[in-house]
Amino acid sequence: MKPIIQVKDVHFRYSGEEHLPPVLNGASLEIEEGSFVVILGHNGSGKSTLAKHLNGILIPNEGCVLVDGMDTRDASKLLDIRRTVGMVFQNPDNQMVASVVEDDVAFAPENLGIPPKEIRSRVDEALKLVDMYEYRLHAPHLLSGGQKQRVAIAGVIAMRPRCIVLDEPTAMLDPAGRQEVIGTIKRLCRENGITIVLITHHMNEAVDADKVFVMSNGRVISQGTPKEVFSNVEFLKSEGLTVPDTAELLYKLRLSGIDLPAEALSIEECAQAIAAALK
Repeated sequence: MKPIIQVKDVHFRYSGEEHLPPVLNGASLEIEEGSFVVILGHNGSGKSTLAKHLNGILIPNEGCVLVDGMDTRDASKLLDIRRTVGMVFQNPDNQMVASVVEDDVAFAPENLGIPPKEIRSRVDEALKLVDMYEYRLHAPHLLSGGQKQRVAIAGVIAMRPRCIVLDEPTAMLDPAGRQEVIGTIKRLCRENGITIVLITHHMNEAVDADKVFVMSNGRVISQGTPKEVFSNVEFLKSEGLTVPDTAELLYKLRLSGIDLPAEALSIEECAQAIAAALK
């Protein structure tokens, strides 16, 4: 599979912070089209700054970001880049612009000059994809946090991007809301082929990813499948990071002398591994 996003040795400092260490310090990664990718890191690791580079909100001081071969430093390509990569942010209230759900979802396509009949089709399709069609005439402010975030995702889907970058979309949600949103984005990837890039500090959200990138001090320090990354528990802990609950449980049981595989990340795999060890 070809990469839809390539980040090549990116360095970045915010304006006025030249006296501070760079927020991104040689960050490099590739994201394959159609994949579900998770970028992890503690607060201050640079992951949210990196997210804003993936569709040209921020531009590297050094290095480059290529979106389907288009360089984000090329201002003439910016509209095409943002049509290719949509962004969903942490607080859904900051993305709500209308008093009715379907009008909110229609906002971005209207600004792109899409014909009204096509907008109607896109809005209905997007709301159905996130299971919010029955709420299309509701007021956004009356929805739960998880429902608001799903409407925000629908607004991005209506632009027909090939990739959606979600910057900590579950950070402000309760467990039920987090489950709604994670289930939605997994389905968009697996059933609709949309590339998903999830920025998060919730390690459990990374268990089903195709690839995990771990960031620290503005660069990628580990990458691989979830099983490859989370089997190295001591390294992640040395970087001040946690691991999924299942990986933590298996790690502690191994420390107590029980022979268990480090790669049993899903709840089912973990339960089966423990049951087998107890026989």
